[in-house]
Amino acid sequence: MTTDQAMTINESREADEAAIHTVLAGVYQAWDAGDADAFVAAYTEDASAILPGSYRGSREEIRQTMADGFASYLKGSTTTNRIDQLRFLGPDAAVVVSETGILFPGESEVPTNRIANATWVLERRARGWLVAAYHNSPANAG
Repeated sequence: MTTDQAMTINESREADEAAIHTVLAGVYQAWDAGDADAFVAAYTEDASAILPGSYRGSREEIRQTMADGFASYLKGSTTTNRIDQLRFLGPDAAVVVSETGILFPGESEVPTNRIANATWVLERRARGWLVAAYHNSPANAG
């Protein structure tokens, strides 16, 4: 591989990393706005989401769950998010590991029992990088 080829690959990965960060930022912003449609806008049709005690097997199931949540117990909530790792599994797939927490109205910090570790699987499709799968688990299971 020539130096020019290596630079092109690195530049491409930088662009991919920026695009993935933009996708996740959009998901986080949609949560903060309580907008279920925007929340799943960058999900694949066949996306899945696994959270403790629940499984959602499509973008529509995820959207409906979020719409129900935003209309009730998640109303007015926001999230804190930190990306800890982003790695590529090939030219069109990536895994992101993050830490997330839910802040409810009036809270200034997330209680320890509401901090979760999350895994995002993204794939590049014709319309760009999309979330194909999401899973989270309490960070402090003890």
